[in-house]
Amino acid sequence: MSGTWASEIEPDYVPGYYGAYGDYDMTHTGDPRQDLEYERHYASHSYIVPEVIKNFLLFFQKCINQQDLLEIQNSYENGFNKLTDRFFKNSAWPEAEVVAPIVGNDKRFLILYKELYYRHVYARVSGGPTLEQRFESYYNYCNLFNYILNADGPVPLELPDQWLWDIIDEFIYQFQAFSIFRHKTGSKRTEDEIELLRSNPKIWNVHSVLNVLHSLVEKSNINKQLEVYTSGGDPDSVSGEFGQNSLYKMLGYFSLVGLLRLHSLLGDYYQALKVLENIDFNKKSLYSRVPACQITTFYYVGFAYMMMRRYQDAIRTLSNILLYIQRTKTMFQNKAQLYDQITKMNDKMYTLLSICLVLYPMRIDESVHSHLREKYQDKMNRMQKGELQEFEASFSFACPKFLSPVPPNYDSELTPAQAKEPYQLQLLVFKDEVQQQIQIPTIRSYLKLYTTLPISKLSAFMEMSEEDLCMHLMCFKHKMKNLVWTKGTSGLEGEFQSASEVDFYIDKNMIHIADTKVVAHPYTFSLHGIKISNIYSRT
Repeated sequence: MSGTWASEIEPDYVPGYYGAYGDYDMTHTGDPRQDLEYERHYASHSYIVPEVIKNFLLFFQKCINQQDLLEIQNSYENGFNKLTDRFFKNSAWPEAEVVAPIVGNDKRFLILYKELYYRHVYARVSGGPTLEQRFESYYNYCNLFNYILNADGPVPLELPDQWLWDIIDEFIYQFQAFSIFRHKTGSKRTEDEIELLRSNPKIWNVHSVLNVLHSLVEKSNINKQLEVYTSGGDPDSVSGEFGQNSLYKMLGYFSLVGLLRLHSLLGDYYQALKVLENIDFNKKSLYSRVPACQITTFYYVGFAYMMMRRYQDAIRTLSNILLYIQRTKTMFQNKAQLYDQITKMNDKMYTLLSICLVLYPMRIDESVHSHLREKYQDKMNRMQKGELQEFEASFSFACPKFLSPVPPNYDSELTPAQAKEPYQLQLLVFKDEVQQQIQIPTIRSYLKLYTTLPISKLSAFMEMSEEDLCMHLMCFKHKMKNLVWTKGTSGLEGEFQSASEVDFYIDKNMIHIADTKVVAHPYTFSLHGIKISNIYSRT
């Protein structure tokens, strides 16, 4: 697929309606009666496109064809959202077939319009997308990625970083939503839907989704660029023709984060961290300037570390991003949808942090710890008492929506247990780990009171045999020693360390508790230029 799909006919510019960047008003035409008439007319005749919508679409098309990045960003982040709130708050935008004559059948613009159209259907339209709309959105993403990937050279298209991130983020979200949809049970699926799903196994197939993300990574040479950038070199020296182009470079970077997310949803945490091995989280990145991308990255990295029992790395990762959100949250207050998304993610990450700190107590930044005490102390107290139900509830709230990579057996009735199997498998792994550590907080609380303590005395406190107590003490030693990242870009590398506030050894049936002290951890972390160095560990 080569050449341009842009229409050769320049869209008409409406004099006086769209001014310079940020000057045009999307809320009215100037005549209140005409505005009300448009709204009434559009409400009863959905095929009539209001003039204000036509003008917006023509202007949006013109900006994209002229690669006017500032105006594209303004139209994408402000104009489209304002018109959505006014005309399409709970209903769909005009279908592409209706819009096509307005924009001169500009195929490239219609693909981008459909991306926004279906995203809006998923987010706002009552009842969500139909099965046909899920299929059509998939076909549209195929057209978009084929246009970008199959060209002989970089395509003449420039989009804001936020839109490029949203494309990758939404692509994975819709795959996730489709996977959940096809595992719906009982009467929630009609016979026609089941037959359509059965006869189209390649639609939203996990292999096709992985293929798109890996293709974008390879086309952009982003891993080579990141490797050279991390070592202090010039990324352009290895970027190639496509990698020098901002569209391909940013899509490549965002696809790495997309792969992190996708592998986490499938429960492969090693591979999730493996795909990011060329990204150095401990220096400011020139490649990602999108807060939602940064927050998503650190959420999934933190969750993967937790599931791999690397609690110290999980605590470090989650604390750093929570401190960043705490310091920058006011920047997002004027963007309602982004603010809500970040707030929900913030709550999930605090819950994950509370789980990790119960399982692996260590010092963290005081401002993050203060918020944790204020909002989550009761939950932490219940978990410290060994209440498995609280662990399960916290995990259920904070974990991602796990997926099965394969479709269900449509010939048999799907039970609720089968539909929840991916989640139940991950929950079982988590609960097994918690169960092994269930006595450690109680043992720790006793050890903190003594410098020496007979095993017989502690076994009486714990109401268990000395043999069982020794097993739990060995478990304590084992669980408090983690593989911890110390240097390099790969998040999988590290050294075995312990940040436990209590250390001990056993000699002749006597437990000797070692003195510990708090020292500053030797690293300083930078996120979007904000230095974060108030993280502590114990030695």
